[in-house]
Amino acid sequence: MQIKTTRTTNSKLKDIDFSTIPLGRTFTDHMFICEYEDGKWNNPRIEPLELIPTHPAAMALHYGQAIFEGMKATVGNNNTPLLFRPEENAKRFNHSAARMGMPAVPEKLFVEAVKQIVGIEQAWIPPQEGSALYLRPFMYADEPFIGMRAATSYKFIVICSPAGPFFTKKIRLYAETEYIRAADGGTGEAKAAGNYAAAILPTEKAKAKGYDQVLWLDANEHKYVQEVGTMNIFFKVAGKFITPSTNGSILKGITRDSVITLLKDKGFEVEERPITIDEVIAYSKEGKLEEAFGTGTAVAIAMVEAIGYEDEVITLPETNPVSIDVKNTLDEIKVQKRDDIHGWIIPVDVEEKVG
Repeated sequence: MQIKTTRTTNSKLKDIDFSTIPLGRTFTDHMFICEYEDGKWNNPRIEPLELIPTHPAAMALHYGQAIFEGMKATVGNNNTPLLFRPEENAKRFNHSAARMGMPAVPEKLFVEAVKQIVGIEQAWIPPQEGSALYLRPFMYADEPFIGMRAATSYKFIVICSPAGPFFTKKIRLYAETEYIRAADGGTGEAKAAGNYAAAILPTEKAKAKGYDQVLWLDANEHKYVQEVGTMNIFFKVAGKFITPSTNGSILKGITRDSVITLLKDKGFEVEERPITIDEVIAYSKEGKLEEAFGTGTAVAIAMVEAIGYEDEVITLPETNPVSIDVKNTLDEIKVQKRDDIHGWIIPVDVEEKVG
């Protein structure tokens, strides 16, 4: 399946100041787009970024069949564009699609679409340390139909947005005891758009209380820690790390998986198990809670300053030696300043075509 490319004749790149680019507000010149009809994907192409005509009855608008991924492209040696574990994004994208009753995108097409658009937009990758070109592959049901069933037509699109570091300071979390992010048997393990829509109100309420993100607790008892906003969470307790196990209601983060590997490389024990907010409080009071951080594509690693829970505030130690070391290791691997012993980095060959 050949990807056809039509380049813009009026690039916006000349107007961009890479030192002042917030995530998600500036977009590159091109997008990848492909349609699913008659049981197969058709006409994959890269073309100038433009508005997409959408019927008012498009099923995604009414029944929520919409999923996405988050990825980043960086620049390595000899100004080569680099991707970080894109095949894992392709697999997770299809896992989300399966849960939402949507068609799979061939993994080869997914990866090649991302590689080729990064190859075209490589000049949009910001040069500043900690910055990257954020990639947003997504799929939605565009069949015009009012009725509760799986759609028969979809669009798969990839857009790109240059961005600087997401969090430049430690974050404060609020453990939510009223609202939930996901429940067993739900869609928590999928990157479904509706998951994030349901998180907006409680996140705004947490911000109004002086916090940055919600620390989600389980749906049944409101005591088991799940995720942080759009991140997975790690706690360093008495020299070892604990992160909630992905049991179906927690997203299987690619950064999470990578950090677990790096921590083990550095000699740390990592436990993937359920952990309650009461345990976190007890560890803090006992002086055993040494560090906490969130992991995700947009943030990489975000150190936690404090966690609010009901009338208590858990204050984390000011120093974060392991968190910083792991963050630096991950960042250096992504720009080829450190050996990629796990084979995570994929250089972009701009001449490579889908065959």
